[in-house]
Amino acid sequence: MRRSRVMRAHTMRLDGPPERVFPLLCPVREHEWIESWACEMVFSRTGLAELDCVFQTDFADDGPVDTWVISRYEPPDRLEFVRINAVRAMRYAITLSREDETHTRADWRQVLTSLNVEGEKVLKALTPEVYAEEMETLERLLNHFLATGERLAE
Repeated sequence: MRRSRVMRAHTMRLDGPPERVFPLLCPVREHEWIESWACEMVFSRTGLAELDCVFQTDFADDGPVDTWVISRYEPPDRLEFVRINAVRAMRYAITLSREDETHTRADWRQVLTSLNVEGEKVLKALTPEVYAEEMETLERLLNHFLATGERLAE
C-alpha cells in the first residue's frame, strides 16, 4: 500500500548574512531564539550541529518522539535533516543565499511521508496555511534574535 506524501515550502527574508544565520540553525543554538524548543542530543562530536549529528525532540503536536539526523551540512549555505517518528518520515532542507550584505534568503522545504493511518492524519493536519503560519512564526523569532540578540516570547 502506498501512503500519502506532501511537500511544504516557505521562503524567509532574514535580517543577517548567511554566515550569521547558519550557526543558529543548530539543535543546541535554537534554544537561544526559540522559547519552546527542546531537544536531547544523542550524538555530536562537537556538541553542535554537524554532519551525522543525531538528536531527538518530543513535541505533542508532531506525534511521537522524533529522531533527527543531519544528512547534509554545508555551512553557510545548506542544511538537511532526515526526521522520523512512528507515524511519518520527513526530509527537511534549508538553503540559505545572500540577498545583499545584510540579508539572507532562506528556502525551507519539507517532504513528509505518512507511515500509517495516524501519519495520514498528521499530514492532513499540516495544511499549507498551518505550515505558513508556523514558518512565519519562526521567521519572526529568528529576525528578532538577529536584531536584538534576545529571544522573543512566543
